[in-house]
Amino acid sequence: MGRILALDYGTERVGVAITDSLAMTAQPLPCLPNQNRNQILYAICDLIRDHDVQEVVIGLPLHMNGDESEMSKKVRSFARRLEKKMQVSIFFEDERLTSEQANELLIEGGVKRQKRKQVIDSMAASIILQDYLSRKESKE
Repeated sequence: MGRILALDYGTERVGVAITDSLAMTAQPLPCLPNQNRNQILYAICDLIRDHDVQEVVIGLPLHMNGDESEMSKKVRSFARRLEKKMQVSIFFEDERLTSEQANELLIEGGVKRQKRKQVIDSMAASIILQDYLSRKESKE
């Protein structure tokens, strides 16, 4: 069974999380800087190949009323490029409030403000992935 990779796609950096080999739990990976469209695409393709990823879950930024945002369009565009480049299944997961949840978890864990800024996006990706896994398990 292949792993599942989750992305919290942002204009400055991309949070990344991956499942264990049994696809049961989510662990954050280091954030990737998003300074160049092609560089970030290739960096994620490398992760997919290196970790035998079969599915990619991408956080979809929605407005609180459920409507898609401008950032949703950028995320969907990136997903189309990734799908053309790699033969993996891509799914979207509502990412509303995941950054806030990640921030709260990091504060509770005693992580200092400067360190939180460095890891919050990958923690959010981890929450997105865990939500996806929980939803997927409840369907089965």
